[in-house]
Amino acid sequence: MIELTKATLHDIPAMQKLVADEVRTGVILSRSDDELATNIRSYVLAKAEGYLVGYTALHIHSPRLAEIRSLIVDPMFRGQSVGRQMVEYVLKEGHHLGVAEVLSLTYLPDFFQKLGFKEIAKEGIPDHKIWADCIRCIHFPVCNEAAMIYTLPQDPET
Repeated sequence: MIELTKATLHDIPAMQKLVADEVRTGVILSRSDDELATNIRSYVLAKAEGYLVGYTALHIHSPRLAEIRSLIVDPMFRGQSVGRQMVEYVLKEGHHLGVAEVLSLTYLPDFFQKLGFKEIAKEGIPDHKIWADCIRCIHFPVCNEAAMIYTLPQDPET
């Protein structure tokens, strides 16, 4: 059974270990321990019997837009709905916070489409995203990622 929990500072070494191979290949952007610590409240972990099997983050860009970052699932747990559970968790979190849309830059657009995301042109991505994150990527400026967006339902009173 998968347990979803919020990350703590004590989780950072296991998080770095889990993502190391994907960072080396450029699938996931490298983040320092300090950057993880600064944003620790954004991360949700997936654990199986206390073992870290995945994580992701919901990063808020603006009152309207958030982004799913660093979605990783241990290769031994892929295909078991761990990624789906984490994405659904952060979408609920985004809805609770009042975000209108959630962005994901991904090499797996089919995964996100199955969850209700729609592909958009990269020109629709906020400029500060490009300069703050994308420029640090080993693949910049030739990016093969798909930009996906999810529109959250809005409460009638908002």
